[in-house]
Amino acid sequence: MRARSGRTVRDLRRENRTAILQRLYFDGPLSRFSLGPVTGLSSGSVSNVVSDLIAEGLVEEAGSVDSKGGRPRTLLRIRPGSAYMIGVDVGETRVRVELFDLALTELARAEKPLRPGGPRRIDRYDVDVVVGHLREGITEVLDTAGIPPERLLGVGIGVPGIVARTPEDGAVVHGQTIGWDAVPLERLLRDARLLPPDVPYYIDNGAKTLGQAEMWFGAGRGAQSAVVVLFGSGVGACVVTEDMPTGRAVEWGHMTVRVRGRRCRCGAQGCLEAYAGSEALLERWAEAGGRLPADADEETALTAMLAAAYPSPGPDGTVPAPDMTALDVLEETAEYLGAGFANLINLFQPERILVGGWAGLQLGSRFLQSVRTYATSYALAHPAAHVRIDLGTFGPDAVTVGAGTLPLADFFARGGHQRRTEDEEPLPAWQSTLRQRAAQ
Repeated sequence: MRARSGRTVRDLRRENRTAILQRLYFDGPLSRFSLGPVTGLSSGSVSNVVSDLIAEGLVEEAGSVDSKGGRPRTLLRIRPGSAYMIGVDVGETRVRVELFDLALTELARAEKPLRPGGPRRIDRYDVDVVVGHLREGITEVLDTAGIPPERLLGVGIGVPGIVARTPEDGAVVHGQTIGWDAVPLERLLRDARLLPPDVPYYIDNGAKTLGQAEMWFGAGRGAQSAVVVLFGSGVGACVVTEDMPTGRAVEWGHMTVRVRGRRCRCGAQGCLEAYAGSEALLERWAEAGGRLPADADEETALTAMLAAAYPSPGPDGTVPAPDMTALDVLEETAEYLGAGFANLINLFQPERILVGGWAGLQLGSRFLQSVRTYATSYALAHPAAHVRIDLGTFGPDAVTVGAGTLPLADFFARGGHQRRTEDEEPLPAWQSTLRQRAAQ
């Protein structure tokens, strides 16, 4: 039977399961009685779906609450150990791999450093090295937690660059700033035969995975539109609007902010990233005479720069004079970022702009106030008056957590069916008959 909208009974059943799973996941524990109003389903539909989900081991009882004048109502929740997912961040200094249960509790972690292998920065992103780290990390977290690969919903991977998809290779990464030209990452991982063929890989831009984490669990919850900015060695963004509720990564860092300006690591001139990324910020400080710590990694060097610009009180309570060179470079960076934020405000008119990434969190609220001031001065008055600019609430694990939600989102969309289960559901009789006739 097909509904007037073109949806089959199976589609409607899957949508009902999706609605209940999502409400239990984001708002649970909830009673059967509470599920009706929040999902728009009848009590009979709720009862039938919940019975199926409990029988499949996806939902369990979690105590009870008193009701007005009646029997206590049993609470329901998603069973955390009913499935698992892996989140991966191919970051700027390391590959981080984390294994989660359905409650996003971290069960195991592996970190593989990315070290320069030659005179250029991009040498650390040698494809064979990164794929090797992914293979080792995925195997390591599964072995540590004792989870069979068959129990995985999938592996989500956040990468720097644009992700395209082809029928032959799946996800293909175009990472111009790291020297990746159409790297067939999904095929390379499939060829390694780490996981069963029906366990999928979900590969997307790291800013997109950060955005999903903030919108699902962080400072973006409740917003209809937001831009989540990833501020690390470079800068990127994920735009979420009513038309794009799942978010879309945009190469905001490669917007031109100064014609014939500084050379960006992408090869162009005058990109925002050439002024506002942490790597460029430290380079500009050094060029202006700043003293970077010897042999320090990027995160340590940025910490030193911030300490020089915003010194803490000494043992006697006096505050040393700030390093004016560092302060001037940071103020100029704030203006460039503010101009970049103004473009986001004018283009997308979001309710919120959220700043995440390890560098964004290090720079913190003191630096962000200057960015807000510049953003407001460069943006159109009306959209600027209706946007809130804040720090994200996730720490350095944000990209990994967001990557872990990619298989989870697909799991919800399929009504809690694993791919192998859903694919094995029988076809309607008429469809089977027509396929047999077409094959004759």
